[in-house]
Amino acid sequence: VNLSPVAGAAAQFLDNSGNVLTGGKLYTYAAGTTTPQATYTTAAGNVAWSNPIILDAAGRVSGSGEVWLLSNISYKFVIKDTNDVLIGTYDNLSGLATAGQSGYITATQAQTICTVPFTYLIGASSLKVYVNGSKQVIALNYTETNVTTITFLTGLNVGDIVEFTQ
Repeated sequence: VNLSPVAGAAAQFLDNSGNVLTGGKLYTYAAGTTTPQATYTTAAGNVAWSNPIILDAAGRVSGSGEVWLLSNISYKFVIKDTNDVLIGTYDNLSGLATAGQSGYITATQAQTICTVPFTYLIGASSLKVYVNGSKQVIALNYTETNVTTITFLTGLNVGDIVEFTQ
């Protein structure tokens, strides 16, 4: 799981007049839908928040103040006041990558598209890519396609080990 960019760590929600959104509601859905999507209370991803998450007297997520999202899933957040009046909608959200993540894949012959096993921030130079231990260079060896995919400029060999770290 990765920390949410909205309501991630002690964020305070306000209504459209700038007042604290006491008792406000944060609904979480799969991106582009009204299908509820679970969020989590900790980085362990083992305890789901209620949906909606009810904001405390300070307009914050109670307890840890953290909202964690599943990796490789995009979310839609809908924020409403206590009377279910819409405050805002935020779609296509992905969690913020956490430093220290890593993973690898074994390439197939001529493979160019690789799925990174965690979400990362594009263009932030946080992702490091190695092929068989050799560090790859963005724009020279690969491009960042989206928050979970890179595309190599030339095809890999069968059995190449591609490692991703940040």
